[in-house]
Amino acid sequence: MKSRIQTNKYLKVIICLSVITIFSGCVSRDIGDLESQISELMGRPGGRIEPLPEIKPYEAYAYQSGKIDAHNPFKLFYVIAPPKVEESLADNALTEEMEREIVNRNREELEQYELDSLRMVGTIENDSNNWAVVLDPDGVIHRVGVGNYLGLNIGKVINIFEDRIELREIIQDSSGRWEEREAAIALVEE
Repeated sequence: MKSRIQTNKYLKVIICLSVITIFSGCVSRDIGDLESQISELMGRPGGRIEPLPEIKPYEAYAYQSGKIDAHNPFKLFYVIAPPKVEESLADNALTEEMEREIVNRNREELEQYELDSLRMVGTIENDSNNWAVVLDPDGVIHRVGVGNYLGLNIGKVINIFEDRIELREIIQDSSGRWEEREAAIALVEE
């Protein structure tokens, strides 16, 4: 047993010495080529550096066109109108609550996307609230709670579970009749 340990030690020493010998053969002490190239570069005459271009001073511009009733470039030239509720239809099945949701509310950011393009990627559980984590088609992550709106069809979040978001959408059929329907977004597992 003892001779085997000594044999392993000798073998390790021999391997280390042979590796050092091999690598030391790869190093060259001849740097004559390098010195001649450096002396050639240093012997070249120096060049003239071009001056920097002149910096033009900033000229401030005060927007005065608003005083003469010209078009404001910061306002939209088209109007985004909310969906219109037709009161001429006697039997459109529109309740007061549905009418408030259609007309009298601010649109949320995730209402500009189709419901199919939104992906639920997780949930956040708090003491009093559950939140869903939703990824939009642009790759931006949003936190969504009960009462928020998703999709183009006024989809209000009703419940948030670990594996899905349940919504209630308000849609108008071809005859002009408003109705509610249930929808859901399932958790995407990758």
